[in-house]
Amino acid sequence: MTRRPLLALLCTLGLAAKTGRAQTTAAPKIEPLRLADAEWKKRLAPAAYDVLRHEGTERPGSSPLNDEHRKGVFHCAGCELALFASDTKFDSGTGWPSFFTSLPGAVVTKTDFKLIVPRSEYHCARCEGHQGHVFDDGPRPTGKRYCNNGVALKFVPA
Repeated sequence: MTRRPLLALLCTLGLAAKTGRAQTTAAPKIEPLRLADAEWKKRLAPAAYDVLRHEGTERPGSSPLNDEHRKGVFHCAGCELALFASDTKFDSGTGWPSFFTSLPGAVVTKTDFKLIVPRSEYHCARCEGHQGHVFDDGPRPTGKRYCNNGVALKFVPA
C-alpha cells in the first residue's frame, strides 16, 4: 500500500496523530457556511442554537434520536450536511446518540480543555456547529464513540 491510501485509511479510522488543530477525517472539499449570529438565532430552535453555536450540552436521555433505529442518515441541524450513517449508530448507554465513525470529511476535531482534562471536540465541517465529543471507548471497528447532542442532529430516513 502506498503512503497516500494508507494516510487516507488512518484518517478515516481516526488514527491520525492529534495535533490540537482542527482536522478532517479524510475529506472531499466542503464549502463553509458562515452566517451572522443573528441569522443562526433565527434559523435554529433555542436548544439547538445553544449547542451548535455556543458549545452547550443537552441533558442526557432527552433526545428522541436515542431511540431512532431506522435506516437513514443523521445530518447537522444547522446546515443539513450529512454527518453519520445510521448503520454506525450504537447504544452507548450514555444518554446521547452515539456513532463509531463519521462520514468522510463531515466533521473537524479540536482539543477542548473546558473540563481541564483534554478531550476531542468535534464540529460540523460546513457550518462549524458543535456536535459533541469523540472518545476512545467505542465498539469495533474503530474503537471510537462520537457522543453527539441530539438537538444538533436531524435524521433523514432512507
